[in-house]
Amino acid sequence: MVALTRAGARCGGPARSRSDVRQQCDVLRDGHEGDPHGWLEAERHRLGGITPRHRGVPAVPQRRRAGAACPWCGVSGAERSAGQLIVDALREAGVTHLFANFGSDHPAIIEALAADRESGIDSPVVILCPHEYTALSAAHGYAAVTGKPQAVFVHTDVGTANLGGAVHNAARSRVPVFVFAGLTPYTLEGELPGSRNSFVNHLQDVPDQHGIVRPYVKWSYDIRTAVNAAQIVHRSLQIARSAPAGPVYVTAAREVLAERVSEPRREVAAQWRPVEPSPAPPDAVDDLFEALSGAERPVIITTYLGRSHAAVGALVRVAERLGVAVVEHNAEVVNFPRDHPLHAGDDPHRLIADADVILAIDTDVPWVDAIRAPGKEASVFVVNEDPLQESLPLWYVRAGRFIRADGALVLEQLEERCAPTRDARAAHRAQAAAEDGVAVRRAWAGEVEADVRAGRLTPASVSATLSGLLDDDTIVVNEAISAAPTVWKHLPRRRPGTLYGNRGTSLGWSGGGALGVKLAAPERTVVSIVGDGTFFFSVPSSTYWIAHRYGLPVLTVVLDNGGWNATKRNVERIHPDGVAVRSDRYWVNLQQSADFGGIAAAAGEAWSAIVSDLGALEGALRAGLEQVRAGTSAVVTVRMDPISRQPDEPVPTEDRARRIHSNPEGHR
Repeated sequence: MVALTRAGARCGGPARSRSDVRQQCDVLRDGHEGDPHGWLEAERHRLGGITPRHRGVPAVPQRRRAGAACPWCGVSGAERSAGQLIVDALREAGVTHLFANFGSDHPAIIEALAADRESGIDSPVVILCPHEYTALSAAHGYAAVTGKPQAVFVHTDVGTANLGGAVHNAARSRVPVFVFAGLTPYTLEGELPGSRNSFVNHLQDVPDQHGIVRPYVKWSYDIRTAVNAAQIVHRSLQIARSAPAGPVYVTAAREVLAERVSEPRREVAAQWRPVEPSPAPPDAVDDLFEALSGAERPVIITTYLGRSHAAVGALVRVAERLGVAVVEHNAEVVNFPRDHPLHAGDDPHRLIADADVILAIDTDVPWVDAIRAPGKEASVFVVNEDPLQESLPLWYVRAGRFIRADGALVLEQLEERCAPTRDARAAHRAQAAAEDGVAVRRAWAGEVEADVRAGRLTPASVSATLSGLLDDDTIVVNEAISAAPTVWKHLPRRRPGTLYGNRGTSLGWSGGGALGVKLAAPERTVVSIVGDGTFFFSVPSSTYWIAHRYGLPVLTVVLDNGGWNATKRNVERIHPDGVAVRSDRYWVNLQQSADFGGIAAAAGEAWSAIVSDLGALEGALRAGLEQVRAGTSAVVTVRMDPISRQPDEPVPTEDRARRIHSNPEGHR
């Protein structure tokens, strides 16, 4: 193959044959392409024994067509490796960041990026990520803010496996991400560039690398030739962005990435647009409008409608004109202004039993039947890009109408059918909903007041204190897990784009997720609220290293309750009178509290504070915010009452281990 170096380099060394010349030619691709008219003077190559003696090679300057092969070395001016074509396609498709943990499968990608930098080509910015979970979480956070997919590059099967639950999170949150991994080389003896050259290439050869992520990605494909590498990239991004959005997974072996083509097919990004969002059929909208306008106790439930900022305003107008209460259930974003009179809180189970019409719009699990289900006479409408949740094997909502449509467009359709002002019936519904909302918010306020009077550090008192320090533009990343609903209640975000959560269930997303949010909105203050267990899962060594290196300061507030409360709660619900509850044995306690701020400082020179008293909380939070606004990440750990006081068990001695092995059933 032809080695390519700096522009304008010449063929070197005595050459005795055309093949010798090809091997010795050291011409950068822009040496052939740099002339805007597509011509190249043969004098550039008249060194190293290249003379008229070479049969078929002209000895005088020649003009050649753009893209035609050089008469001496045979290299086309447009020649590209598959690695370069992939990078080109990502740039052309609008990908601006590449979250990377490179490996031995990526030489062609690295070479392409280096060549672009040397040539001044504005290819995607590389964000090095010490751990793959952080990389994908950061791409997830960036896409959540912008709606634009970014690229994640990981190393063969092991890097793919290290993505772990981040793939689950991206899938469940329906964010578009392009994930690329190399495959181990498929030649053994140097037959092709990129052939195996290390023992690890053998160990990373697995039967089905795509199977690691297949349950979660929308689409996966292995690039088999450089000829259509760009086409595959564009198709993958088209699928990732089309509703319902999600991650895609693309691979290529090292030989394929090194393969060069002389006249690669050029793709036009505008011809690879995602599928346009769809409105609902007119008859479905008519039925929905008639049901809502004629109802006595209608309810709208949503989780992520606010991903479209325009949809928030549309929902307000429809709710006001029809007099409908709105519930934000497990809110991932701001869907409805928290201070609006028609906001009915976050618990749908409180209202659905008495509701006669329910619109579940852009929500995956609008309620849990085991807690409470709608009445049998209720009219239920489900509006979603995927109303049947086809990626969830067991799922069902009892509804009379399932409508596959874009939620924002459906609200526009409803708004067109609404009268400019609401009638008496709608006004009566609105008044009843507003009175209910006042009672709900009064109860929330009572929770905080009780904690403050008692001087307790709780998720409620911490959130309320923090709320008083944040401006309306601050972005909150909420991954407090069992405390997330409490944080949502007492740290209200009113504007679209000021709250982000993870609809998936793999804890630790907020570490990289908050970095992606900050990268997408560098002028905004970003505050992440997590539990102590979540902090461990977030790979903090990777998170704070990235934050420091790339100038992405985030304030992290750790609600340290000494364990994983969600697990304990489920034991209590399923075995309320069981031995675990009676004996306080859950094996979820983390009584040996780690120095979370110390971890962040070691990895990324973060500032930190530990708070054990409510009176010191505001000062610590204020100081942390000042650090972040000055460009330094900060961690404020809030030590709360532990969820369990289960004593640690001693490490088994050799004698005890021998007894367990000899008596596995535990009999004495």
